[in-house]
Amino acid sequence: MELKALEKWLKVILIGVAICGLVLYFVLFPALGESIVYNNPEFSYCYWPWLIFLWVSGIPCYAVLVIGWMIATNIGNNKSFSLANVEHFKRISWVAAGDTAYFFIGNVVLLFLNMSHPGITLCSLMVVFIGVSITVASAVLSRLVKNAAELQEESDLTI
Repeated sequence: MELKALEKWLKVILIGVAICGLVLYFVLFPALGESIVYNNPEFSYCYWPWLIFLWVSGIPCYAVLVIGWMIATNIGNNKSFSLANVEHFKRISWVAAGDTAYFFIGNVVLLFLNMSHPGITLCSLMVVFIGVSITVASAVLSRLVKNAAELQEESDLTI
């Protein structure tokens, strides 16, 4: 596959993920919250704090998509193993770590404010696990791309 075609496919996937995220955050989450409030009116005070909490947790996800777009552009420009991509992967790692910490701490705070159920907090550990996995994977990719960039730089100098 040519690099320009790979860049195109990566960008199509990123756009698809962004659209799915918009549907999740602005259609499914509010609908699910309204359904819970409709069936259990005693939880109506929890609707807006939870919805705002979830919306804020989505902001870093879109920051990662923007960084992914820059990585795809570098791949299309035949700069797959560049120091710029090393920095992009490091940024993704830090953003994912911050969002994961925010999500975990927010769930615990909402639990202590009696706006959550312990089962919800336990289920949120799956999201935390995914966030930690993304953090570690992007940190490892950063290191691997750095090693490849150094090797490529050495081979360019030997000619």
